[in-house]
Amino acid sequence: MENKTGCLICGENLVYQSDYKTLDCYFCKGTFQSNVTCLNNHYVCDKCHSQSGIELIETYCLNSKSVNPIEMATEIMHSEKIKMHGPEHHFLVPAVLISSYCNAVNDESKPLKLETARKRAEKILGGFCGTHGNCGAGVGTGIFISVITHSTPLAKEEWSLSNLMTGKSLISIASHGGPRCCKRDVYLSILESIQFLKKKFDVSLDSSKVKCQFTDNNKECLKTSCLFYPIL
Repeated sequence: MENKTGCLICGENLVYQSDYKTLDCYFCKGTFQSNVTCLNNHYVCDKCHSQSGIELIETYCLNSKSVNPIEMATEIMHSEKIKMHGPEHHFLVPAVLISSYCNAVNDESKPLKLETARKRAEKILGGFCGTHGNCGAGVGTGIFISVITHSTPLAKEEWSLSNLMTGKSLISIASHGGPRCCKRDVYLSILESIQFLKKKFDVSLDSSKVKCQFTDNNKECLKTSCLFYPIL
């Protein structure tokens, strides 16, 4: 994360070869001819390299075939485009959930759903968790449900489900206490959404045990008081 000169994914040094070879971009999954990878063989195409954090999230989710939103979020958050804390996480949560959901149920409207979620998430201000008592990652789960159910202010069941989803995420986030950690709140929100989706929609998404890989970048990290802190 925030790798200024090395690989956008892991920070390792870049390796320049004399010969070009066929490589797949880590984010967009496109195939390119290049002579540059990092020591861990990560490759990022020029277009993805120049994108903003929000654009990178959308590109990754559009092209991913995964049904595991935890793994998706972790991979995206390793990019230098995604800061330790910031409003890009407000879109990250609904984006990985929408992508994995659409992949799981073969919903071909994923591009439109991601575009809708992006527009809604961009209206959630940075620092919302501390100034409005309303974490953007948690709100992102409500955006996710509202998008897949086509909820509106006049809807009945869809309106209820969207607000219930946000409420469950916020309770989980609040229960773990502050100060804020966007990575922790992303994981908590996604885990709540996986359970909610199975219970209310009978749609199963894959999950993973979370061992936070970002603790060294967070000066306010709760360390062993966080359930995601990696215990060696």
